[in-house]
Amino acid sequence: MTERLICLAIGYVCGLFQTGYIVGKIKGIDIREYGSRNAGTTNILRTMGLKYAGIVLLGDAVKCGLAIFFATWLYKETHGEIMRLLFLYASAGVILGHNFPLYMGFKGGKGIAATAGFILFGLSPVMSAVGLVVFFSVFFTTHYVSLGSIVLYLSLVVCSFIFMKTDFYSWTQAGIGNLYWEYIIIIILLTVLMLIRHKDNIKRLIAGTERKTYLRSRPEIDVK
Repeated sequence: MTERLICLAIGYVCGLFQTGYIVGKIKGIDIREYGSRNAGTTNILRTMGLKYAGIVLLGDAVKCGLAIFFATWLYKETHGEIMRLLFLYASAGVILGHNFPLYMGFKGGKGIAATAGFILFGLSPVMSAVGLVVFFSVFFTTHYVSLGSIVLYLSLVVCSFIFMKTDFYSWTQAGIGNLYWEYIIIIILLTVLMLIRHKDNIKRLIAGTERKTYLRSRPEIDVK
């Protein structure tokens, strides 16, 4: 259990690097005072434009990769059989740090860009491809980032059950098949957190008033 808590803590520290907030400050604004008042990639895209959104998305994804790197460095030799579970703990920590940064009054993003880091660095290449296809298929069809995020997380829940049924990580073969339930529970908890963070978006989706996002939309403020 100690290694799980350490990976969670490492992730939280990495998650405190608020790319959106930092990019905004570099350009002379507090992004939390504009648009949806969220420090995440989508608000950066709408407020500052595609270039800055790309920087924020990359930064928020890489910090998850960094947490996974540290987890690998610490535990690959001693806990090699459960590294995928530790990757999930590290990623969960990043999402918590991103969403609830201590030094920003616990007001951060919604964790989707950080989740992208988990998909890219914490899953197998095949499942990474599935996650990316799911999100972008929904986004480019509907132009709702929130809906893409919801469907993405639901697909992660489905995938986690598939992992268990197919012994994807060979945990059952190694006699530790019970870890699949731990993995599933964490994914479900992260999904619940995502739904809570997107509760207003969900209400607007149901009401048909959710704002669509287009990559080439004109930024709301002029930043050089």
